[in-house]
Amino acid sequence: MKNDPAKWGRIDADGTVFVRTADGEREIGSWQAGTPEEGLAHYGTRFDDLATEVELLETRLAAHPDDANSIQETASQLRGTLPKASVIGDLEALDRRLASIMEHSEAAGEQAKAERAKRREQAIARKEALAGEAEELAENSTDWKVVGDRMRDILEEWKTIRGIDRKTDDTLWKRYSRARDAFNRRRGSHFADLDRDRATARRAKEALVERAEALKESTDWNETANAFRDLMKEWKAAGRAPREVDDKLWDAFRGAQDHFFNARNAVNSERDKEFVANATAKDELIAAYDSQIDPAKGLDTARAKLRELQEKWEEIGYVPRGQVREYEDKIAVFEKRVSDAEESQWRRTDPEAQARANQFLAKVEEFTAQAEAAEAKGNAKKATKLREQAAQWQEWADTAAKAVEDL
Repeated sequence: MKNDPAKWGRIDADGTVFVRTADGEREIGSWQAGTPEEGLAHYGTRFDDLATEVELLETRLAAHPDDANSIQETASQLRGTLPKASVIGDLEALDRRLASIMEHSEAAGEQAKAERAKRREQAIARKEALAGEAEELAENSTDWKVVGDRMRDILEEWKTIRGIDRKTDDTLWKRYSRARDAFNRRRGSHFADLDRDRATARRAKEALVERAEALKESTDWNETANAFRDLMKEWKAAGRAPREVDDKLWDAFRGAQDHFFNARNAVNSERDKEFVANATAKDELIAAYDSQIDPAKGLDTARAKLRELQEKWEEIGYVPRGQVREYEDKIAVFEKRVSDAEESQWRRTDPEAQARANQFLAKVEEFTAQAEAAEAKGNAKKATKLREQAAQWQEWADTAAKAVEDL
C-alpha cells in the first residue's frame, strides 16, 4: 500500500517536522529546504526506503529460511531504530511486520536446523554407501575397466555431497580413499603380471615362428604336418603377446604354415592327377577278375586268381586320396569271397562235426540190433520201443549230416 505522509506527520510554520505514533507526536527534524508538502514527501520517501528493507527481510525469510538467525538479528536491529527513526509513515505497522519477521525467523530457524540435520544424515548415509561400495569393489572385483570408471563416478558424486561436519567427512573420505588406493594397487599388480605374461608369451611365440620358418620348406609331408599341428597346440597354450606384436607374430607363424601346406597340397594335387589312371587300371582289373574268382568253380583256382589280382593291384600303385577307401572296399569284396569259401570248406571237413554225425549213426545201429534181438525172442513190445529210439537217433543223425553238408 502506498504511503501517505500527510496522514502520519506534519510540518509546522517554523519548519519543525513531526511524526504521529500511538504515543503521540514525535519531533523528528526540521525542514527549511522547500514547501511543507515537499518536506513531507522527503520524509515519506525515507519511510518507504525503510519499508523496502523490511520487505526484503520478509522475502529473504521466505526464500532462505536457513538464514533465519541472520534475518532475525537484522530485523531486531532495524526494529530498534524505529523509535528514533526520522521518517514519516505507519511506524506501528512497520514495527508489527518486524516483530512478525522475528517471530517467524525463530520458527524458520528451528525448521531449517531440523532440515539441515536431516540433509546431514542423508549426506552421511550416501557417503557411507559410496565408501562401502568402493570398499566392496576394491576387494572383490576384477573387471578393471568397469570398476575404474565407477570409482571415478563415485568421486564426482562425492564432490557434490555437502553439509557434513569436517570430522565425519574426513573419516568417510579416508574410507573411500583407502578403497580407491587398494583397487589401484590390485589393478596395477594385475597389469604388471599381465605384462610379464605377455612378455613371456611374446618370447615363446617368437621361438615358435622361428621353428615354423625352419619347417616350411620341408617335403617330409606327414612328419612335418604333425610337427605343425604340435606347434599350433603350443601357440594356443602360449597366451597373448602384447597387442602391438601379437598380430604380426601370428601373421608370420600362419604364413610359414600356409607355405608348407600349400606346397604339400600342390604336390598331392599333382599326384592325384597321376593316380587317376591307376584307378582306371584297377577298375579294369576288377572287371577282368570278377568272373575268374569264383570259389564255386574251384576254391584253389579262386585262391590263385585272387593272388594274381592282389599282385597286379599293388603293382599299379596308389589311387587319388579321396578314393582310397573306395578301392580298398572293392578288392575286399574278392578277398571276402574267397575267405568265406575257405571257412565254409573247413567247417564241412571239421572232424568234430563228422564225428558227432557218426556217433548218432552208431546209436541207430545199436538200437536197431537190440530191436531185432528182442523180436527174435518174441518180445514185440520191447522191440517196438527200441525201434522208436533208433528212429529218434536216426533223425538226429540226419540233422547232423545235413549241417555238415550245408557248411
